[in-house]
Amino acid sequence: MSLKKIRVTSGVDQLDKLLDELYIGDNVVWHDDAGSLAAVYCLNFIQASQAQKMPLIYASFDRSPRNLIEKLGPLAKNRKLIILDCFTNGKGAGSEVFLKFYDNNKLEWPCQVVKVDEPRQMNRVMDALYGIHGTLEGDVRFVFESLTGMQELWGGEQHIINFYSHSCPRLYELNTIAYWIIEKRAHSPRLRAQINQIAQVAIDLSVKRGKTYLTILKAEKRNLDTLNRPFSYWSKDLRISFDLEKRSKGQFDLGVRLKKFRTKRGLSQTELANLVGVTPSTISQVESDLIYPSLPALLKIAEVLDVDINSFFQESADVKNRVIFPSGESVDMKFPDLPQDSIQGSLLIPVDFEAKVEPLLIEIQPNKTLPSHFFIHKGEEIGYLLSGKLQLKLGKTDYTASESDTIYLTTEMPSQWKNPGPGPARLLWFKIK
Repeated sequence: MSLKKIRVTSGVDQLDKLLDELYIGDNVVWHDDAGSLAAVYCLNFIQASQAQKMPLIYASFDRSPRNLIEKLGPLAKNRKLIILDCFTNGKGAGSEVFLKFYDNNKLEWPCQVVKVDEPRQMNRVMDALYGIHGTLEGDVRFVFESLTGMQELWGGEQHIINFYSHSCPRLYELNTIAYWIIEKRAHSPRLRAQINQIAQVAIDLSVKRGKTYLTILKAEKRNLDTLNRPFSYWSKDLRISFDLEKRSKGQFDLGVRLKKFRTKRGLSQTELANLVGVTPSTISQVESDLIYPSLPALLKIAEVLDVDINSFFQESADVKNRVIFPSGESVDMKFPDLPQDSIQGSLLIPVDFEAKVEPLLIEIQPNKTLPSHFFIHKGEEIGYLLSGKLQLKLGKTDYTASESDTIYLTTEMPSQWKNPGPGPARLLWFKIK
């Protein structure tokens, strides 16, 4: 398998942005709260695969071929679509009603259909699945509808775990992308946790107070700020629209701005909640746009974060047009993943000032070791060592920087920093967005 990660669209632009797109090798698990929410995402995935002229195998345990073809509509009229029929001799119990479909001339079918004779035998399903895959070329895509249907057919969660734990790594190695649908309420938390552990991507779809939400639970090898944050969306036909699209056209997003200001200060939700006098759950719900804070709480949040309250709703013209920022306006930062007695820092511009470069002053105490980098950051970083000496580990190589040296980082982050002493090491550091 190539080590180069190949990006693939999900067919939903906004989901691609939230997820940093799909990659060949991804197994994507959709935890469906209502049993019908994942369908529109699957249809968009099929449409995108067909636009790229890639073969797709649709393993159906819950629908007859005729029903599935009707559901897919125009998307079924594609010879690169292969329906793996695990329903007719499964839940359909080999009934004549369903077997009549196969009386038709295969040439009349809009897509290819392969009937599994003994779908109650897990090995027969796997043989059929990988047998078909072996005849195809290109990046084969899969949709499994659904893990819940498999459990009803095979009986017991352990069979599902066995099938999934065997298939998921194998599909990864075969350079495929697979969508797995699971009805959340039909399974135990233990099964869902085991499924998520193996998957590369896990997404929750839920309904709350009449609105539908998408939450990314896991996205392996991606550095996302969208994890575990519900995003409201709605769908019509194949179109999926997120509230983010409206906000990008001028509407404010209090939750996004609050999270941005909080993380700039290096505060956890719990730490901010303690300083403001509210519960961590309140901060979490505000950042997820599930609730709005009271005016007194919002004023206190602005005070703690050292921002103008207007910055939560719009860019401050006063800040945007400024040229000089006096030293007294710098704000202290925390580094939550590092020993607090080893490192101190300050942000040299206001928290609510939007800049392409973020300047910081960082001080590492003598004879102290930091077990990781200062931040998790996607962009480039550059630093100037004002005083002292620093050692850093980048990959398998150790480097030493002395006073007046410049340090430049691209995509790889140091796994360790060390100040060998005898005095503090002071860094002027820049994060480049």
